[in-house]
Amino acid sequence: MTLLLFVAVAVLILNLPFGYWRAGVRRYSLAWFLSIHIPVPCVVALRLMSGLGFHLATLPLVVGAYVAGQVLGGVIRRKRPRST
Repeated sequence: MTLLLFVAVAVLILNLPFGYWRAGVRRYSLAWFLSIHIPVPCVVALRLMSGLGFHLATLPLVVGAYVAGQVLGGVIRRKRPRST
């Protein structure tokens, strides 16, 4: 259980900058597509290196952390003060 939580937190942190990037580009553009899909191989590698594997029971937490990282990154971008 501790390993699963560590991987989920790592996935969330990994996706923060990509969510930040995604929130600043036009929807459905190449940059938008890449900001969502570039972290996927990193998450797969993290799961394999941790020994967590791809058990169906771990999927909801890891996918939730992935989505939460993307959303929180976008929220951070929208909430940051604008410099003019």
